[in-house]
Amino acid sequence: MAHDLSSPPSVAAKKWPANLFHVLISELRIQRGISIPLIAMNLTWFAKIAITTAFLGRLGELPLAGGTLGFTFANVTGFSVLSGLCVAMEPICGQAYGAKNFKLLHKTLLMVITLLLIVSLPISILWLNVDKILIYFGQQKDISLVAKDYIFYLLPDLAVTSLLCPLKSYLSSQNVTVPIMCSSALAVAFHLPINMILFRARGLEGVSMAVWISDLVALVLLASYTFIMEIRKGGKWEEGGWIEQEIADWIKLMKLSGPCCLTTCLEWWCIEILVLLTGRLPNAKQALGVLTIVLNFDYLLYSVMLSLSTCASIRVSNELGANREQSARESAMVSLVLSVVSGLIAGLIMVAVRGIWGPLFSHDKGIVKGVKKMVLLMAMAEVVNFPVVVLGGIVRGTARPWLGMYSNLGGFYLLALPIAVVLAFKVKIGLGGLLLGFLVGMVACLVLLLVFVARIDWSQEAVKAQRLAGDGNQQQ
Repeated sequence: MAHDLSSPPSVAAKKWPANLFHVLISELRIQRGISIPLIAMNLTWFAKIAITTAFLGRLGELPLAGGTLGFTFANVTGFSVLSGLCVAMEPICGQAYGAKNFKLLHKTLLMVITLLLIVSLPISILWLNVDKILIYFGQQKDISLVAKDYIFYLLPDLAVTSLLCPLKSYLSSQNVTVPIMCSSALAVAFHLPINMILFRARGLEGVSMAVWISDLVALVLLASYTFIMEIRKGGKWEEGGWIEQEIADWIKLMKLSGPCCLTTCLEWWCIEILVLLTGRLPNAKQALGVLTIVLNFDYLLYSVMLSLSTCASIRVSNELGANREQSARESAMVSLVLSVVSGLIAGLIMVAVRGIWGPLFSHDKGIVKGVKKMVLLMAMAEVVNFPVVVLGGIVRGTARPWLGMYSNLGGFYLLALPIAVVLAFKVKIGLGGLLLGFLVGMVACLVLLLVFVARIDWSQEAVKAQRLAGDGNQQQ
């Protein structure tokens, strides 16, 4: 009898590590299928910016300065807001898909498109007065007028983005990411010839128009795919929900979209504040050149971070919507481990190529030397930033995006900025002081988010997900 009593625990002990290993491998395979197409899609965004910048550079110094300033203004005041509002779709649609509540999926898609189109109206008014705003804040008049010209012909992209972003979130929340990648790749392939044609015909105006025309190509391709697949391959198109909107649905959406929008904007604005502070350093021209080159590497890596974050949000929200709290916890832990490994790899790559990256953009010895030095600080920042961004995706998947907002406010705005200003201007470390201050802020964000995630009650979150996304027959 003693042998019989002791054998079951022994068998269980042997099976447990194997089962755990199987769970981890299975989750990694799922996340690989979601994240790799998203990474490719975000890299095409980086390529589109590079192509646009190259054509602006061929127009001369003033069009390059004005076009870049206009595009930056458009990002800060327009696209960051639309993208942030659209992020609210991830927890709702992700949990709705997990709960197989296709009515809520359809309803959310239409509501977010409507919301973005409405928000685009005041943004358009702001863009039409961009020259006055830039001149008021001390920008040169000739550069500001060029920026206004560039933004005026970029206005249609607000409407295109209001349709394209929700469509991407709608599909990705259902683990459909390959069509998003393909449509983005084809749009970038068209972006080059479109630029060549419009560049010769309209100059700066043509380069601006090429941006929204390329986005329109992606929209048409993705909308066509969605419509055909929903009709022909059991996408539950006929289950309704398209016009069945109630006040409670809008309240639920706005409670999520506000913190999501603010979190995204805080991240985007933080980089712009860093650039503005760099412009006030004694050696501003050289420091700005160094920072621009270093940030180009950061933008490249951010496309990977953003993809991993979206993947984490999708997986957590899908599992919570399906009322599988254990699977949601496992998905979150796998995402976190993956982000740490990715951050270490990214940091090592930055260190390895620090002597090569600078000369790709400049032949100025001072700038090249500065890049080689600052990349080391940025490499440490990337090691921390990868898990920070992915943890933000995890808390977003639980439909609590305000946790990410709190961490950004506390880490960057209450801690990083004051420390960066003191180190750069009082201690007089310069650009290194600014980056060191932001590194401290990232560490603070990481600590806060780790505490938030560690305190998550996954069983309670699964119950909440049933209330948020489950239909009447599925709620528990």
